[in-house]
Amino acid sequence: MENNFEDPESENIEFIFPEEWKLGTFIDVTGNNGIFIDGDWVESKDQDPNGEIRLIQLADIGDGIFKNKSQRFLTRQKAGELDCTYLSQGDLLISRLGDPLGKCCIFPGDPKPSITAVDICIVRPGNFKADPKWLMYVINSPEFRKRINHFKRGTTRARISRKNLATLPIPLPPLAEQQHLVACIEALLTHINAARDRLSRVPLIMTRFRQGVLAAACSGRLTGGWREENPDVETAIELLQKIKPEVRGKKVNAKQATNDFFEFDQFELPNSWTWTTTSDICTEISDGDHYPPPKFSSGVPFIVISNISSGSIDFTKTMFASQKYYDELANNRKPQFGDILYTVTGSYGIPVIVDTHKEFCFQRHIALLRPHPMIPSEFLWILMKSEMIYQQSKSIATGIAQLTVPLSGLRVLKIPLPPLAEQHEIVRRVGALFERADAFDQEVAAAGRRCERLTQAVLGKAFRGELVERKLRFSIL
Repeated sequence: MENNFEDPESENIEFIFPEEWKLGTFIDVTGNNGIFIDGDWVESKDQDPNGEIRLIQLADIGDGIFKNKSQRFLTRQKAGELDCTYLSQGDLLISRLGDPLGKCCIFPGDPKPSITAVDICIVRPGNFKADPKWLMYVINSPEFRKRINHFKRGTTRARISRKNLATLPIPLPPLAEQQHLVACIEALLTHINAARDRLSRVPLIMTRFRQGVLAAACSGRLTGGWREENPDVETAIELLQKIKPEVRGKKVNAKQATNDFFEFDQFELPNSWTWTTTSDICTEISDGDHYPPPKFSSGVPFIVISNISSGSIDFTKTMFASQKYYDELANNRKPQFGDILYTVTGSYGIPVIVDTHKEFCFQRHIALLRPHPMIPSEFLWILMKSEMIYQQSKSIATGIAQLTVPLSGLRVLKIPLPPLAEQHEIVRRVGALFERADAFDQEVAAAGRRCERLTQAVLGKAFRGELVERKLRFSIL
């Protein structure tokens, strides 16, 4: 058998292997006493949550990992009626549907007898000398994936037929070399997976870092040294006295607005700071129109929570309202540059700065806070982003099906207010620290991509017979 395999219909993808290797197919690997079949066609009506037989599904199939996610079952009687094929520990499970197409794992066994869904192919090596782990790594290799993708069909969800899967060549070194290569692969992947595990913990660390920065900003700790160098700035009390009395608190209903979150001041503020409320520094605190607007294919963008859940306004996928609808809205429901949008229903507590002059409107599950012209929008965003404000919102949220932060409570959120000059310094310092955090996030994401490339590189070298046992030394970050 030639060791150079070239299929003119497969985009001239050529594979060259060592001379002592052979090329085979799944039919060769399974032989007379193995299995190469699809899973069973089990419909929803065939399933029973109290059944004795487990149904393995696509959600369980990972890239070299059995994810063990699904919880679907059927009775032994129904499995018999459907003439189902039972899985054995060590079977290879290959996804014929989804992304990435052809991902493969080894079935580790289950306390319950198990079968699998029809879009999963079962490979059970027979009398041919093939190590299951070697086969799994070959199937998950970049070269094998390229060939699978050549045969993929379908528009909504890509799939490959078992018939086409059966034609794909599989490199088969002598069994001892397969086992040696598997040991080399797993030694290398151990380092890569350890790096991947460390990287997976970084997002939580960065979330805590950002919250720590916000907490330090809102307590005065972030700018302690700045205050020592600037002792004579105008105080927060003096700043509040400059804000017109008719603006301060004009939206507060004394009977409805209660906020017992601070029964006492949680921490001592610097002498130049003061406690106040959101209504004392905002000229408007309102929500969107309570009447749903008519939907149009174009017009004025209509923003819902999903458009701001990422922390910025996403105009790429919005609904639209008519220009007439927008024009008839009250001014406090027309966002302006520098306003803060704040989610108040369901996924409440997400603040976003309006950084555009574009006309748009928003649903009633979002509130608008318009800071007084003397208050930097970025400083109000820092306050609304802080854990202190989130916990207040949580404490005043009401409702059963969906919790909602009422406007009356939103208007009396208690906030620490520094002098104006210090607000600007806080904005500058938080911005600089968040920029560093964002840059680090990008480095971590790039490191994650390098991990994936390293994994594919290891499998690719093993597939081509280029992998040699050596001590792996690499830097992810």
